[in-house]
Amino acid sequence: MQRDTLVSFEGVVKRFGSFVAVQKMDFEIRKGEFLAIMGSSGCGKTTTLRMLAGLEAPSEGVIRLSGKPINDLPTWSRDTPMVWQSLALFPFLNVRENVEFALKMRGIGKAERRRRAEQWLDRMQITEFADRNIAQLSGGQRQRVALARSLVVEPEILLLDEPLSALDAALKVRMQSVLKTLQRETGITFVYVTHSQSEAFSMADRVVIMSRGVIEQIGTPQEIYRSPRTRFVADFLGSSNLFSGKVRNGTAGGLEIETPAGALKLGGDGAMPAHGTTATVTVLDTKTHLSVTPPLRSVNVVPVRVVGEEFVGATATVYLETPQGQEIRVQKGHDELADLPLGIGQDLFAWWEPKDGHIVAEA
Repeated sequence: MQRDTLVSFEGVVKRFGSFVAVQKMDFEIRKGEFLAIMGSSGCGKTTTLRMLAGLEAPSEGVIRLSGKPINDLPTWSRDTPMVWQSLALFPFLNVRENVEFALKMRGIGKAERRRRAEQWLDRMQITEFADRNIAQLSGGQRQRVALARSLVVEPEILLLDEPLSALDAALKVRMQSVLKTLQRETGITFVYVTHSQSEAFSMADRVVIMSRGVIEQIGTPQEIYRSPRTRFVADFLGSSNLFSGKVRNGTAGGLEIETPAGALKLGGDGAMPAHGTTATVTVLDTKTHLSVTPPLRSVNVVPVRVVGEEFVGATATVYLETPQGQEIRVQKGHDELADLPLGIGQDLFAWWEPKDGHIVAEA
């Protein structure tokens, strides 16, 4: 266990009857980090969070907090408050009383409760709503109350279960900034469960990606985006073009993979699969280029036809199809695409440098 480890999952399994919700899990959460756990519905991310909170007991293995096993500790004695997707605020209490509630349960005196609650109301910029009923608040204001109620006890770790899912897109972005700023200023460890890639990648120091109860990859957002470890991760992120085929000429200096789209060259960095095996190469859509004629230098080139285009802010995504029917995406700034004919049905060439290809595991 590393010295900066706050939480460790050691061989943790969770079953519900014959269904295995979380398969054998070993990973650590570091002190003071913002860790996001993400994956599609049913992947086991919320079950993992609930085991840490004490709302579910592991079927096997040990969960440690600050080096001490907490499997048998009841929820109220773990000091692991949770901000719920539904926020779970008390409608019969006003804003200040909601924030004071956890302090009251800990036996903190009235004057001290009020002082600490008002500090957090001010910090969350909701002091003016202190005497309001919860029903009179907007979604964003309720979110701030829920955060203040959890953080007023100054926990070592805060658990967040898809807390932004009910907010509109613009408010989500603002609250992401609030959450990240709070985490940095307080130094409290945040464990944040979400199905949203944009939320996880914009806030987290590290991201855990899960599928069917298994951790597929743990790393910084940059590591996962640039170097997905498995085909599942690459597919899940949706930011890469994937090509599968048989390996040939595998050497320390590089290799080729024979795919339906043609023979693709790959740089020699990292582990090289053996000759004759099946491998999948991923290429980021931002590293894939377009041209009217094939480049003269030695790069990977695939003929494509334009099937659609999508504009989001300063970037555009061009959707293309190979002669074999495989979809390819290219994402660029508008100025990079300005001189290309991008009408539906237009024939072009997609190309990329061999060094920009990355081998991923099939399973």
